[in-house]
Amino acid sequence: MNEDKEKHILLLVASLASFLVPYTVSSLNVALPAISAAFGLDAVMLGWVTSAYLLTAAIFIVPFGKLADMYGRKRFFILGNILFAAGSLLAALSWSGQVIIIARIIQALGGAMVFSTSIAIVTTVFPPGERGKAIGIITATVYAGLSLGPFIGGILTQNIGWQSIFLVNVPLAVLVIILTLLFIPGEWAETGDRRFDLAGAGLYGVMLFGCIYGLTLLPSATGILWMALGLIVLLLFLWWEQRITAPMVDIALFRSNPVFLFSNLAALINYAVVFAVGFLLSLYLQFNRGIDPQTVGLILIAQPVVQVIVSPAAGHFSDRIEPRILATAGMALTTAGLGILMFLSPSTPLMVIIAGLAILGLGYGLFSSPNTNAIMSSVEIRHLGLASGMVSTMRAIGQMLSLAIAMLVFSAIIGTVQISPDVYPQLQQSVNIAFGVFFILALIGIAASYARGTVRGR
Repeated sequence: MNEDKEKHILLLVASLASFLVPYTVSSLNVALPAISAAFGLDAVMLGWVTSAYLLTAAIFIVPFGKLADMYGRKRFFILGNILFAAGSLLAALSWSGQVIIIARIIQALGGAMVFSTSIAIVTTVFPPGERGKAIGIITATVYAGLSLGPFIGGILTQNIGWQSIFLVNVPLAVLVIILTLLFIPGEWAETGDRRFDLAGAGLYGVMLFGCIYGLTLLPSATGILWMALGLIVLLLFLWWEQRITAPMVDIALFRSNPVFLFSNLAALINYAVVFAVGFLLSLYLQFNRGIDPQTVGLILIAQPVVQVIVSPAAGHFSDRIEPRILATAGMALTTAGLGILMFLSPSTPLMVIIAGLAILGLGYGLFSSPNTNAIMSSVEIRHLGLASGMVSTMRAIGQMLSLAIAMLVFSAIIGTVQISPDVYPQLQQSVNIAFGVFFILALIGIAASYARGTVRGR
């Protein structure tokens, strides 16, 4: 096979794999009420159907990326797709809420392997003159998964059943595996030092689990204890990573590089205020407004469609305009969209909701590509792998934090009861409060985005 054909097949399989993960996450939001009805899950347990995936992915993306660099990115890419297909099949066959959460954890392990290797493989294979276009195509497939997920998920849930959302993944993941094995002969692994920071990876995982899981249990004493444990382990992690010669994360990069530090912080906040929007609006529209899943999917698609349109242009302009300006403007628009949604009521016109989602999509699209450009442009070549991993990690942690905040509000206002007409007023109140919290965080995000300084001045 000639080199060009091999590269195009590689781009195809990487794009297809990159589509499946965000498609599953976004389509699942529409199916949550149906899953709740099937297994009798309360609002907090229902949140864990999504949160279990995000927390697991956040913990394992960076360690899997490091292991893939050492032992072969193609090997980890294939294994990730196998696990994602197996988790999808188990989720479709689930007989209880606990089983579907276990299936989501298996999916997350696979998804972490895919996201920690696909961009790295494409970056290795495509030369600089072709690399930007290839990465742009993969980024577009990620947004396509986010865009089509609610629409496809709504149709499948209403006409076939929520299980079909997961079953669709199985043949597509198998296709990716077959194409990779048959047509991509290369294996990519770095030579040299193969020491893996096992202790650092363990501390990193315990730190994330303690902080995020503790947040979901607040205001209980157990939640406070878990968060305290997470913060203590964070201090141990920082001490350990500066002590060893082959750390999992180079802490000095955050300490000496304000562009890298504040760009990652802005990314974390942006994902934290945006991701739970679909989760909250899906429950609000179906329970408080009585709208069917298919129509809800059509409404929710407004945000990611605008993102798909805006993001490529924003990335293009960020090569000419200082990323801080574009990203900060995007965060400001995101804040405006949240400001609209935090005043939702049972009688809010649907066009107002769609307008709020469109503004959110515009802000997110204007923020994401320039912010990623700033992160990747602020580091030396030897740190590109870490920078790429941190982009994915900030996304996973931010998404998890977003749902943790929503679940915290639900726990405080609704409690551990299944959502029924008796608690619809409390559900409405919870949605309004959650959007209010996100609005305040977004204001902080504007400051963090602007505080990064200039990339070109470095």
